[in-house]
Amino acid sequence: MKQEQIKTLIDALAGSDLSELEFSENGSTLRLVKKSALGNARPHGVATPARATGERTAAKVAKAPAAVADECLAPLFGVVHLQSTPGEPPFVQAGQAVKAGQPLCVIEAMKVFNEVRAERDATVLEVLVKSGQEVEAGQPMFRFSTEG
Repeated sequence: MKQEQIKTLIDALAGSDLSELEFSENGSTLRLVKKSALGNARPHGVATPARATGERTAAKVAKAPAAVADECLAPLFGVVHLQSTPGEPPFVQAGQAVKAGQPLCVIEAMKVFNEVRAERDATVLEVLVKSGQEVEAGQPMFRFSTEG
């Protein structure tokens, strides 16, 4: 699947009333889901996943200390990169304050690098993945607190 095809599919989904679009070609499948189609499963989320993980995430947050506001979930399947290039410092580390829009990591999927950004100001409590690790859509990658 070529990057031009992917962009065309994204534009087609954005301009339609559809909430999801799945396209298969030569053994590869691309599934696109509009953010609004995810509903309010994670109203205080830091990053929105491609599909909500429901009870599992809710249970983790409920057991966590009161300071934990949320987790950042992988928006798609791919290989996570915690730094821009090998040898560079990571985008974020545990204990670091982040601002809305700040890059947290990059997920490589089908030779395309997808930047994951913070949706709100928060403090990174824990980095739950390692650079080079494969992640599933909806897998927790970072744990955050919104308390200063």
